[in-house]
Amino acid sequence: MEIGFHPIVRFLYTEMFNTMNKKHSIGILGATGMVGQRFIQLLEDHPWFEVTWLAASDRSSGKTYAEAARWRLDTPCPERIAAMKIAPADPSGAPKIIFAALDSEIALELEPKFAAAGCAVVSNSSAFRMAPSVPLVIPEVNAGHLHLIEQQSWRKSSGGYIVTNPNCSAIGLVLALKPLEEAFGLEQIFVTTMQAVSGAGYPGVPSLDILGNVVPYIKNEEEKLETETLKLLGRLVGEVVEPLAARMSAHCNRVSVEDGHTESVSIKLRKKATREEVLAAWQEFNPLAGMGLPTAPAQPVVWVAQEDRPQPRLDRNRGRGMSATTGRLRPCGLLDWKFTVLSHNTIRGAAGAAILNAELLHSLKKLPE
Repeated sequence: MEIGFHPIVRFLYTEMFNTMNKKHSIGILGATGMVGQRFIQLLEDHPWFEVTWLAASDRSSGKTYAEAARWRLDTPCPERIAAMKIAPADPSGAPKIIFAALDSEIALELEPKFAAAGCAVVSNSSAFRMAPSVPLVIPEVNAGHLHLIEQQSWRKSSGGYIVTNPNCSAIGLVLALKPLEEAFGLEQIFVTTMQAVSGAGYPGVPSLDILGNVVPYIKNEEEKLETETLKLLGRLVGEVVEPLAARMSAHCNRVSVEDGHTESVSIKLRKKATREEVLAAWQEFNPLAGMGLPTAPAQPVVWVAQEDRPQPRLDRNRGRGMSATTGRLRPCGLLDWKFTVLSHNTIRGAAGAAILNAELLHSLKKLPE
């Protein structure tokens, strides 16, 4: 004799299962660009988020994604996404959670519109990174700064807000610096970057300008790297972020590497540390452990001992592209220690960083339903 559930019990179980497994609807602003494509790639099969809305420039509106976008990544564009229609970049009809991959000038106009309409705007743009009430966040570094969203006028009027992730050159650097700052303090930071061409977007730097060449200038990059690093490593005092009281100098260069920003770093510590203590600080640094955030790397800072590592081709995908890889730790003749750090600039430095921020917001119950 077959024994089944009463129809009402079956209905209740089904509704409970669907509620528990319901994904948040996600929209992407700037969906056809390189960072927009990374969002689509990384969100495919995400356990919490599902892309249901795409927007781009006016010339793309009304087209299917396949018609509007020239897919540039090494995995196929998901068929479901390829068939989706590009919507106008307007909050009406958009979901309440928006990943923004916009040029800063466009972001200045559009991101406040979506926040005012009650959307959580998780932005990769530089437009609002230094705004006093907008959190600039790396979850492993300064999750407490998310409290700033409560000061935003949009939050108070509509429930919407803006959260940003840092510049692609700042994220790997700050992941490597944070455990050292916590353990020993930082007085001086000197960094020279070798930044991949994908950081310039598509089509980016003309081939005749970059092949066989190094371009020792990226507009506003050095200023961004210096100010964002010190803000990220700063303290939230009341409703204000006090930047880290350290001196910093950055040189930023574009090099003919496809993906992966490499940085040569020298630091002066407030408290002297041995090589073993520095390595232990990196190894033990894992503040998101146990939180179950799907995009978080198992080890945020990975040390490689080989004398010629890290290298972009060999190390940029560690932690599924979300880890910073350090190597070549040695005494510095001017400061205390020098080392190399590498991070994937369009995953950890862009789309992956924003997705991890959204996962943290989800875990804190800060995302709109």
